[in-house]
Amino acid sequence: MSNRLIVFDCDGTLVDSQHSICTAMVRTFEEAKLPPPDRLAILSAVGLSLPVAMARLLPQADRDYHDHLADRYKLAFQAMRREQGVQEPLYPGMAELVQELDAAGWLLGVATGKSDRGLNLCLTHHGIIDRFVTLQTADRHPSKPHPSMLLTAMAEAGAAPDTTIMIGDTSFDIDMALAAGVRAIGVGWGYHLPDELVAAGAHAVAMDSGQLRGHIGAP
Repeated sequence: MSNRLIVFDCDGTLVDSQHSICTAMVRTFEEAKLPPPDRLAILSAVGLSLPVAMARLLPQADRDYHDHLADRYKLAFQAMRREQGVQEPLYPGMAELVQELDAAGWLLGVATGKSDRGLNLCLTHHGIIDRFVTLQTADRHPSKPHPSMLLTAMAEAGAAPDTTIMIGDTSFDIDMALAAGVRAIGVGWGYHLPDELVAAGAHAVAMDSGQLRGHIGAP
């Protein structure tokens, strides 16, 4: 019998990191003597692996330059951490929901465009890293919406598609979930609009943690 698994996206789903992401992206482009993308363009690419996000933001450049910008972004973000300029607060109610789901017997995971280092720092800072049995990042997988992260998460947790839920704030999360054959629940407080999540095929969209709890069926 398969275990029940819930996999969360991180940025825009568990934590509100948009200020830090936008600041680091603007720094990256400015240091490269390029005009920075606007805020909405940056947020529309959150969730993708960094080289893929750079290709979306600077399509006229080649792949090597996208990789270069991705490396520069990581350095910019690390510098912000040293300066204590990174802000990644948990969204209201998410810490409590993670605790409730864990207590109710769900296995929990994360599938994110963050690096291993960034995800571990974020979850450790909020004291919830021990709640998760599987952590999948862009360091070891193709970019969303490729299903690799979810397929690996299910394998590590002993879960099947019909006992797994993916929760995310972008169409990339929904597309990944559908590609892996799992139920997709969108959250309306992140970086893609609820209508975009519905159009992508989300089975439900929650506008706050209480609605999310109801869509999951958590006690």
